[in-house]
Amino acid sequence: MTGETTVRTAVRIHGRSTQRKALRALLDALPHHGGHLLVAGEPGLGRTTLLRWAARSFRAGPVLHLGPGPDGGAHVTVEQLLDTLRAASAAAPVLVCADDAHLWDAPARTALGRAMRRLSTADRVGLLLSVASDRAVAPEFARLPVVHLDPLAPSAAAALLDDATDGVAAPAVREQLLAEAEGNPALLVALARRLSPAELRGHRPLPRPLADAAVLAEVAGGAPSDPSAHARDLLLTVAAAGQTEDGTDVDAGLVHDALRRLRPEPGPGPRVAEPVLGPRAEPVPEYLVLAGDRLRFRSPLVRRTVHATATPERRRAVHRALAEVLETGGHRLTGLLHRSWSLGGPEPAPASADRPAAVADRLAAVAADGAVPAPHRLRATAYARAAELTADGARRAERYTAAAEQALLAGRPDRARPLLAAARDSAAPAALRGRAEWVRGVTELRDGPVGDAHQSLLLAASLLAADAPADAAAAALAAADAAWAAGDLSACLATLAPGPPHRTENPAPGSDGPADARSAAAHTAAVVHDHRVGMRALLEGRLDRAGAPLGQVVERGRTEGRPETLLRSAAAALLLGDVDAARRGGARALAAARQLGSDTLVPQALEYLAYAELRAGRHPQARTHAEEGLRTALRTGQRNTAAHHRAVLALAASIEEEPDVVARHVTAALDTARRHGLAQAATLAQWAAARADLGRGRPFDAADRLGLLVLPGPGRGHFAVWRLAVPCFVEAAVLAERHEDAREVLTDFADWAAFGADPQAAAQLARCHALLAPAEHADALYRRALDRHDEAGGDFERARTALLYGKWLRRRRRPREARGRLGTALAGFERCGAGVWAAQARGELRALGAAPQGTGTGAPARLGLLTPQQLRIARHVAEGATNREVALALGVSTRTVDYHLRKVFAALGVRSRLELARTVGEAEQAREVRGAGEARRAGSSEKTGAQH
Repeated sequence: MTGETTVRTAVRIHGRSTQRKALRALLDALPHHGGHLLVAGEPGLGRTTLLRWAARSFRAGPVLHLGPGPDGGAHVTVEQLLDTLRAASAAAPVLVCADDAHLWDAPARTALGRAMRRLSTADRVGLLLSVASDRAVAPEFARLPVVHLDPLAPSAAAALLDDATDGVAAPAVREQLLAEAEGNPALLVALARRLSPAELRGHRPLPRPLADAAVLAEVAGGAPSDPSAHARDLLLTVAAAGQTEDGTDVDAGLVHDALRRLRPEPGPGPRVAEPVLGPRAEPVPEYLVLAGDRLRFRSPLVRRTVHATATPERRRAVHRALAEVLETGGHRLTGLLHRSWSLGGPEPAPASADRPAAVADRLAAVAADGAVPAPHRLRATAYARAAELTADGARRAERYTAAAEQALLAGRPDRARPLLAAARDSAAPAALRGRAEWVRGVTELRDGPVGDAHQSLLLAASLLAADAPADAAAAALAAADAAWAAGDLSACLATLAPGPPHRTENPAPGSDGPADARSAAAHTAAVVHDHRVGMRALLEGRLDRAGAPLGQVVERGRTEGRPETLLRSAAAALLLGDVDAARRGGARALAAARQLGSDTLVPQALEYLAYAELRAGRHPQARTHAEEGLRTALRTGQRNTAAHHRAVLALAASIEEEPDVVARHVTAALDTARRHGLAQAATLAQWAAARADLGRGRPFDAADRLGLLVLPGPGRGHFAVWRLAVPCFVEAAVLAERHEDAREVLTDFADWAAFGADPQAAAQLARCHALLAPAEHADALYRRALDRHDEAGGDFERARTALLYGKWLRRRRRPREARGRLGTALAGFERCGAGVWAAQARGELRALGAAPQGTGTGAPARLGLLTPQQLRIARHVAEGATNREVALALGVSTRTVDYHLRKVFAALGVRSRLELARTVGEAEQAREVRGAGEARRAGSSEKTGAQH
């Protein structure tokens, strides 16, 4: 029985919401005017599926399907095609679908292109074409608006696989299928269909290679065929060279030299070398792109297909030629890799250096040599290839584990997991199995259920205890990190419990150092010990015992250069409330990670930086770090780290006038947090949603949300985060008449403020007491809170206190004092970009009859009512830009532009884009006149001064 009986061929579309939205826009517009759209993507990405979806979705008129004729062309004249389309659209709009239009012959493509140009929008004909992006787009279609299909995101690919297999695939099999498919939906389904039920459920080993030549050719529509031997060799050489470049572009000079070695030696007579690349060579095949001195395939799938479908003899010859060129040029690791791929055929002599075992040993040795410049991705490939050539089970497991470590450092947890599965060997020593569990635990900590990560890391600590006690202690600290992320206080304390003393172990210089989180532990055992002791004391509420060891960790961050140690330093600084030290440690860790090429540590360093900026009240800076952190976390497959960055972005957006941005980030953060057990990220995201409610004047909603986080009970938020949300809850609860609930949490918050780990807590506590105090005491408490803010710094929290104090003063009929406090609050909010709270301050000032600074009847004064983001949008719209064009220019969604534009219209009292353009124009003109006047006055003053 084959896997075809277990895999459904009809599955729903996954991960194509953006593309379907573009197609839907074309369909919705057809009743009014015509349009064209080109869907482009490599084979297997779902072009045909999208066209079929569009055809099924169109209800306003008939759907016509254009296809090639018997010999590859649609043999109709332009006039015939135009007549047919116009006749069909006379009664109703028409959708015309032309799938795989790149397969049409040139006359048919020309006819179609001319027909498109001669159709007017009034013809109500929508033309939807699809072409493969594995070759150059035909000139007839080059100017059409394009919808690109990219590989599926990991979450969408996983959902597709579960849908296709009804979720029966074993976790390890699932990971390998997803890694092998590289986001190509057709390839993913074809791979799953290839497996038998026993293989799919993990009861039998998977076939090797998983994506063989037959499967790749099936999805790619066959291997590229070219009558030229030169072109075939060129394609294969570029494909083979890409094996060490992770499928990206390759050096054209390397390909040129390798192709020369493939050519047979010339006969007698003058040796005139024919060019293989360059002006006098044959044209580069359409499947390739030559940009400067780099060559690449247009389609990764086609590259893999070319390599897999070549004859073994020719493939080995190409790798041998590449090895010779690289070894001659001193590229040891890449040369050895190609040498290993050239093995095959007759067994070499026992003493030969090309025996598989000998090549495997050399590969592993060079991959372990820190003096050899190579990215982590390449080292991972080398270790994995060495493992494939290794017969001894324990050594093979060791090399697969090393490959997984390097893959994780390269930001590819999807590749680390299959390598760890291959490393399983019950006969391996305990220390080796512990090392593999360590890598597995760190992988899950960043991109999986943190409860699983906790257990893997605890197992690693127990397996390492006898032979590598320092590593065992570091694994236990990583297990505590997992328990912390899960919000499991008891597990965190138990993991941090004192263990037996251990000796400090440092690898010999030049040896293959340990990877990822274990680097800091093995190199600096003192950091691990101090962090562990200090963290436990902190969680037990013993600040007197926590300060010294955590302070030592912070101090080491001033002199250490390893990113792992610097990350520990930044974490310790955050625990102590030393925001400046946390920022320094995070910034140095970021620089060190980038310098070492450790992609997996970059988003973590950005996470610490973002949290430090948040704690300091610098929301714009936090947002900047979190935006970059989110991009790098998603690119390196770290969904858990991405969830933390989403939470930071939600908190930053919660003080701005972007409710849709808050909701988007909160939803995304909670989606991952709930599936992976990330209590800390979930608490931060929920706090962000509640703070957005509070800022927009919805205290009841805010109090309901925050009550679940801060009030005692089993659902209370993360043990290290919920106190940060207490000031928001007290404010919302007082406004919602829930005074007893507000008082209930202040005892714990007072202990937290006395603890000293949050520089803003003392001022916030005084503000909370002022909100709950009788009138005769509130005044002094507000003043005390403002004094504490002056000591701690931070515009946002001080402005919030000034706003609440100003409201209180206004309601006590003390308008002059209220005006001063509210004006200070408005200035503070505007300085830190807190548009939501700035709007509250303006409203209070208007209620006093005092126009906020910049308000008045003139156009320049009215523009002063806008936030910086609103002003940018207003200026773009005034220049004639559409909402979509504004969104593209500012890097935001059209929904965000729509939202802000409504705010702009309301603030300026305009009802159309024309009125808005007039208002902005008047303001700009007035500003120029004012600037010219000031310049004249300044010049007059200078002249007068010169005369004196």
